[in-house]
Formats: sequence, C-alpha cells, structure tokens
Amino acid sequence: MTAAAPRTGPETAEVPPGPSAPPSAPARPALRRLLPRLLPLAPAVVLLLLFLAGPIAYCVLIAFTDLQLTGQAEESFVGLENFRRAFTDEAFLNAVWLTLVFTVLSALIGQNTLGLALAALMRRASKPVRTLTGGIVVTAWVLPEVVAGFLLYAFFRREGTLNAVLDLLHLPSQNWLYTLPILAVSFANVWRGTAFSMLVYSAALNEIPREITEAAEVDGAGGWRRMWHITLPMIRRSIGTNLMLNTLQTLSVFGLIWVMTRGGPGGRSQTLPLFMYEQAFQNSLIGYGTAVALLLLLVGSLFSLLYTRLLRTEV
Repeated sequence: MTAAAPRTGPETAEVPPGPSAPPSAPARPALRRLLPRLLPLAPAVVLLLLFLAGPIAYCVLIAFTDLQLTGQAEESFVGLENFRRAFTDEAFLNAVWLTLVFTVLSALIGQNTLGLALAALMRRASKPVRTLTGGIVVTAWVLPEVVAGFLLYAFFRREGTLNAVLDLLHLPSQNWLYTLPILAVSFANVWRGTAFSMLVYSAALNEIPREITEAAEVDGAGGWRRMWHITLPMIRRSIGTNLMLNTLQTLSVFGLIWVMTRGGPGGRSQTLPLFMYEQAFQNSLIGYGTAVALLLLLVGSLFSLLYTRLLRTEV
C-alpha cells in the first residue's frame, strides 16, 4: 500500500508575506530619562555609602579576623571562629538573655503601655494638667543619656532617694542596683523614653473621630470596651511603628546602663552593647567584639523585618 501523494493546488499555495511593519521610532535612552530623577538622590546615596555601608562592610571584614588592639603584629583571617566562640560563651548567652529581658520590660511593655496610658489620660485632662504632665515627661526624654543615668543612679543607690522614701514609710529598703540591677535599668529606660511613645499615641488618638467614641458611649460601651474594640484597632499602625522604633532604640542603649551599673554586679545587667564594648575595648579583642556587634545588628534587622511585615496589613 503506497502513501497518498500530497495534494497540490490553490488550497495549498503559500500566501506571500505581506508588507513589513514600519520600524518604530528609536526610544530615548533609559539613562537619559532616569538621570533627572536620580540626580537629586546622589548626595544622599554618597553619604550612605561613606558613613553607613562603608563602615558596615569594614566591620564585616574585621569580624572574620583575630584583630586585637594591643600585642599583635598583624591580624589573620579566622573565618567563623569568632561567631562559634560567641555561641559557646556563657557570658555572651547571658548578655543575649538580659538584652531580651531589658527590651521586653522597658520597650515592649514599659514605654509602650505607659505612653499609651498617658496619652489616653491627657486627652481627657484639662489644659493645665496636659501642659504640666507633658512638660515633666518630655524633660526626662530630652535629658542626655549620661545625665539621666546619674539621676537614676542617685535614685536607686543604697543611700538614694528610693530607699529614703521607703524608710519614711517604714518599709524594707535594699540596694536595688545590686539585688535587682536589670529591673533598675529597665525602669530607668522606661522613665527616660516614655515621652516618645506618649507623643506618638497622642497624635494617633487625636486622629480618631470623636463621633465614633461618642456613638460607642451612647450604645453603652465602657471605657475598656471602647479601648479594646475601637481605639486599639484604629491606631494599630501607630502601635506597630512605635514598637519598632522603641525596640531598635532599646537594643542600642549603652550609656544609661554603663553609668548606673557598668553591667554588674557579676554581669547581671550586662546587655549586648556592654558585652561588645567589654570584649572590644577592655579585653582588646576587636575581631570578637565586632562579631558580637554584627550579631546585635542581625537581631535588630530581624525585629525590623517582623514589624515591617506586620505594618503591611491595612487597618
């Protein structure tokens, strides 16, 4: 059986190609279009490269070496040895734990909650009370960190103001900087940083229409129900922003703790910034201290990513 011959005829005739489309006009170079937009950003980019990206890149390089301040002719590359040493160092793990405790107590709970409470109370207070309270709280915020540290040291020390008040009330006193150092420095950070949260929440609460809260009052909703079901959902983005900024600021607190306790006694208030300073400048281990600094930077980046992801959700 032979294969059928292909059909020929007008049905299978090839259609001649039509006229080609005219070439499009040459587009303007992309660089020429982008240059006017990018040129104003050039100074900021240069400054970021010089003072942010450059030092971070240099620190990353140092973290993989055994650089020391004294007693060393030249440094050598040690790879991940500094990071392995950190995760096997009990003092480092203790500093990580105390940093988390200090951040949760003073930033997530203390400053955030107290700032929201002050903002809510000041919204209902009279103008003289708002002025007086706001002035007192903001004064603690604008004080230099070292000055605030000396004031709180005088408040918590054995012969300080707190124990003098307790003695007048016939209550037991103690050396707070020795018995409860991490709680003392956490309270000090709350006292100093609450003003920022108060200002953020005051601005957020002022954006809530009064008609909504008044309607809730008419419907019989109490203060706590209005706070939970109306106020907090409507200022959720402000809460997230405030938590992120407070967390990043608290992770880097150094001067306040250094003035009050210097990380003691026995490392019981030594957070990661103080541990990093001790290793790099007191023990002269620049490479190891820089590795700890990078780990602290990583922790702050993780918190930033977490809060940024939470802030993507619209109210």
